[in-house]
Amino acid sequence: MDVIRILLAIVLPPVGVFLQVGIGLQFWINILLTILGYIPGIIHAIWVILSYGEE
Repeated sequence: MDVIRILLAIVLPPVGVFLQVGIGLQFWINILLTILGYIPGIIHAIWVILSYGEE
């Protein structure tokens, strides 16, 4: 399942974060980073997906 989230994080970073943690602080941070620059949004999304793994 993480592979699908990572692929979504590359295409649409907020969607990958949403699927991992839902609507919360990390989601809004990712929206802001994606608006400010697409690459920071991707990096943050992948970091969230990998660090908030199967909890």
